[in-house]
Amino acid sequence: MFKSLFFLAFGSLSACFANEFENPDLTTTWVGIATLIIFVVGYFIIANEEKYHIDKSVPALFIGIFTFLLIAVYYAMNNIDIHLVHDEAERVILEIAEIFFFLFVAMTYIESLIHMGVFDRLKYNLISKGYTYRKLFWATGFLAFFISPIADNLTTALILSTVLITIDKTKKEFLVPGAINIVVAANAGGAWSPFGDITTLMAWTSGKGHFVDFIYLFPASILGYFITAFLLSKVVPNTKPDFHADTEKPEMKEGAKAVIFLGVITIATAVISHQVLDFPAMWGMMFGLVLLKVHSFKLSKKFGKDHFNVFESMSKIENNTLLFFFGILAAVGALYFVGWLTLASVVYHPDYLGPTLSNIAVGFLSAIVDNVPVMSAILKANPDMDLSNWMLVTLTAGIGGSLISFGSAAGVGVMGKLKGIYTFNTHMKYAWTILLGYFVSIAVWYFQFEMLGFN
Repeated sequence: MFKSLFFLAFGSLSACFANEFENPDLTTTWVGIATLIIFVVGYFIIANEEKYHIDKSVPALFIGIFTFLLIAVYYAMNNIDIHLVHDEAERVILEIAEIFFFLFVAMTYIESLIHMGVFDRLKYNLISKGYTYRKLFWATGFLAFFISPIADNLTTALILSTVLITIDKTKKEFLVPGAINIVVAANAGGAWSPFGDITTLMAWTSGKGHFVDFIYLFPASILGYFITAFLLSKVVPNTKPDFHADTEKPEMKEGAKAVIFLGVITIATAVISHQVLDFPAMWGMMFGLVLLKVHSFKLSKKFGKDHFNVFESMSKIENNTLLFFFGILAAVGALYFVGWLTLASVVYHPDYLGPTLSNIAVGFLSAIVDNVPVMSAILKANPDMDLSNWMLVTLTAGIGGSLISFGSAAGVGVMGKLKGIYTFNTHMKYAWTILLGYFVSIAVWYFQFEMLGFN
């Protein structure tokens, strides 16, 4: 009886958006239920990576690849146009490729900077000034918040988490809150810039707000972050890292400054290629990789192949992080294809939660699923909302991913950098601080947009 009511209820809800999507709704079929169950079980294994000692990329790849194959089998068995699955798989592959190669180049640059001694020099400059762990915590956090709107949240988190691990490789009472601080700061910083996060970029290019409208989210972003950072800072030691006055100042390798400059050019090229030329951001990143390879070739001619080799930097990339993204994005694509994410958009109707409460819930959903497909589903459903609520969903989708360690690209990137230190469990220990910051951001948004009428 309950099962019948469940199917009837969701069937009627999905019918509300039947005209918006050409693919049949499979949520009440065996393949739809199987897809959801496989995702939940796979997600559970990912969340308990430390317990089961299974690398997170393995279950992610399994659920992503297997669910799509399962859907294709269902289509073939029921004589449904198999080209629908083919076309959807190609769209998912394109989405994955954009993120995959963007990450690939960003990670290559970071490994190159490590090889050239840039982060060792930065570590020396920070520690030699006599900063305590707590001051270093605040310094890396604010750097993340203000670099993210320009460089995007993922690249920023990767760079600063590398700085974090070079300061101290073992002190967990500094590294864990420091990692959380960087993830929260990078996501909050990306939320108020049209190209600081993929979700804000999607909303901007869809015409849901002008460039300046997103900047109005700055107060909500920084105040919410500050609350979380303030609470986290209380558990960071107020002692100083080990430093001896006679410690030799590390020198960067010849050509290191050029690598830094090329990194800045690469980010600028990625932004311009997307904003001006309407190319994927990864196209500009790949061009930056070409520039780095040319620079490597010149250095090898001058100093020998051991001085700097781009392919050596590539070999040190966290491939499990890239494969995790491939799997999880494919899995989310399958959920969307069978209709589960479409159902989530139905709650925007005034007869259910309505826009404001739904947008607040989006933050929690983006932490569990991923903010990109959630925002994609919302934009495709296109619920009737005013500017203030479109800004709210941009804010919550962006900062909501911080609630869980792998709820955002920044979190996954930092997990790869601080493997075994920054994990799902260590993150959840301090998740309450992020939750408080999340609600502070929403309160600031409410006062700014609803009370003051910024529309």
